[in-house]
Amino acid sequence: MAPEADGSHPARTGVPGLDDVLGGGFAPGHAFLLEGSPGTGKTTIALRFLLEGSEAGESCLYITLSETDPELRAGAASHGWIIGENLHVFELVPPESLLDADQQQSLLYSSDLELGETTKLIFEAIERYKPSRIVLDSLSEIRLLAQSSLRYRRQLLALKHYFSRYGATVLLLDDLTSEAADKTAHSVVHGVIKLEELAPDYGAERRRLRVSKYRGHAFRGGYHDFTIRTGGVAVFPRLVALEHRTRFAREQVTSGIAELDALLGGGIERGSSSLVIGPAGTGKSIFVLQFVAAAVGRGENAAIFSFDEELGLLFDRAYALGFDLEGMRDSGLLHIEQVDAAELSPGEFAHRVRSRADEAQAGTVVIDSLNGYQAAMPQEKALILHIHELIQYLNRQGAATFLTVAQHGLVGEMRSPVDVTYLADTVILLRYFEAVGKVRRAVSVIKKRMGRHEDTIREFSIGASGLALGEPLDEFQGVLRGVPIFIGGGGPLIRPTEGE
Repeated sequence: MAPEADGSHPARTGVPGLDDVLGGGFAPGHAFLLEGSPGTGKTTIALRFLLEGSEAGESCLYITLSETDPELRAGAASHGWIIGENLHVFELVPPESLLDADQQQSLLYSSDLELGETTKLIFEAIERYKPSRIVLDSLSEIRLLAQSSLRYRRQLLALKHYFSRYGATVLLLDDLTSEAADKTAHSVVHGVIKLEELAPDYGAERRRLRVSKYRGHAFRGGYHDFTIRTGGVAVFPRLVALEHRTRFAREQVTSGIAELDALLGGGIERGSSSLVIGPAGTGKSIFVLQFVAAAVGRGENAAIFSFDEELGLLFDRAYALGFDLEGMRDSGLLHIEQVDAAELSPGEFAHRVRSRADEAQAGTVVIDSLNGYQAAMPQEKALILHIHELIQYLNRQGAATFLTVAQHGLVGEMRSPVDVTYLADTVILLRYFEAVGKVRRAVSVIKKRMGRHEDTIREFSIGASGLALGEPLDEFQGVLRGVPIFIGGGGPLIRPTEGE
């Protein structure tokens, strides 16, 4: 973490991921604006910010004009937090005279008295506690009391200068419930963080934040997904692949099947991505499981993120084909999890994949499938960019990444819901074809950036012993169209493959 220009260190927020977005935290001695509609997590972030200072022995003050002291303490307790003696909650309520109908002013505007009294009480609280961290909740109440933009701006400037006298780091909360288009606070504060909540047509709400302003300080721009869960807010900084690189030996990894490795020109290179594409049921998952089993057999770590299949069913189906995924998981070499597309944001998913690549040093990563990944972001317009950054990041960590895509259709013309073939380094194409009254399967490699590969088409089968590939189908043409034509010089139309 780099120190500020004056030599001081940023005030850490204590929110996982947010300090990364802010480039270390909040610049001490300045005021920042945290804005968002009700329910976006402002109070939770503000409390965590004060608790971070309180636990470090700093005097902290929460000035509330909207929530009561019991409500704040109950909210903190729901996350397992205890408001200690260093964190003071000042509940600012109107003086009793303003609530007494018999004593209300008739010649002067009551807002003049209320604003002046409110400001006086805030100053008194600061004098009493002399805090180094302050939260003011919320600016909407100040704006309503000020009534005009000019008075509101002057009031904010007065508060800002008073805070700066004590060198306090201040977080101003704004719930945007009144005059949301008013940008007065934006020009006054040192930095602005905007919180948003999105409600997709189906599934849980999605939350994201963006730092729109931070004077004289580098920060991570763009939108960053975040969640609110028991324990507080967790922010998932937007993944930028260029910021990460790990030195590794770029060697080939094999599948354990000689014919498949021959088709791939010897195997798959570390630090590359492979796309297995084909219609439903052709065996895309079996191909990637073959590489996972080979990696675990070599004593390497692997990770599988399954969008489409329930894990119990996947375990049973894989075991019947010779892949003991539960045994691999229990050995500690395989991390496997089912991803709920309706409950997970793209940012959180990328964070999960990254943590496995970093912490568990997974050398083989499987995402099955991109159809499910696309379903996780039905209203996202940047699917290709999300996939690109994730693939590039894994490549830079030296992982062999495998992705699957189910195409629409069974034979003949196929269409993919998302075209990412140009992003992958290797593309493995699976197809059905019909011959002598039976439905067969064929595999070919149509692209490999790193090294040579066979330009042949091989028939394959899936049986009790797993995956088996035959010799190249060099006596037929039209296999990829679904109805092959025999052009050889004799022999059976289709050579039987092992396992049939």
